[in-house]
Amino acid sequence: MIEIICSGVGGQGVLVAGMVLADIAMEDGKNVSWYPSYGFEMRGGAANCEVKIGDEDLQSPYCYEPDILLTMSESAIDTFEARLKPGGVLLVNSSLVDPERSYRDDIKVIRVPATDIAHKLGNPRGTNIIMLGSLAGASELYEVDHVRDGMNHYFDKKGKNNPKNTAAFDAGAEAAQAWT
Repeated sequence: MIEIICSGVGGQGVLVAGMVLADIAMEDGKNVSWYPSYGFEMRGGAANCEVKIGDEDLQSPYCYEPDILLTMSESAIDTFEARLKPGGVLLVNSSLVDPERSYRDDIKVIRVPATDIAHKLGNPRGTNIIMLGSLAGASELYEVDHVRDGMNHYFDKKGKNNPKNTAAFDAGAEAAQAWT
């Protein structure tokens, strides 16, 4: 079983990033849970989702020791870093985090300037997709191509496929692979 937390603030698309991962796993026939949590503010309040993927039955949607933590804000790191499993992967949107910040020494930290990349690509709402690409590039959850195809399939089913998403995803995967 793999446990993932996607976290940031409302409006950053962290719930969508988690839903894409959950949808890919469901399409693959895995047992999946997607458990969202967000503050009462629509934008700017804390937002996160916990995703569990496995072949066995899932007893709880709660991620006790996530394998992967995707963070879109400094407050997300503050909230969830301590729960990350030793040896786990912490993905950081370094555009929004103090470059002098220190991290646990028993985890793998991947810093991706996702907000900066999104602006360079002319897709400021694609920061979450860049981080999703970085998750694919930095972890062994799935092959990068499988996640990209799954993401596009997820949006196709909703009638919302945006060609800019593929470019954003690929930029995130490339940025993360530079760290590995």
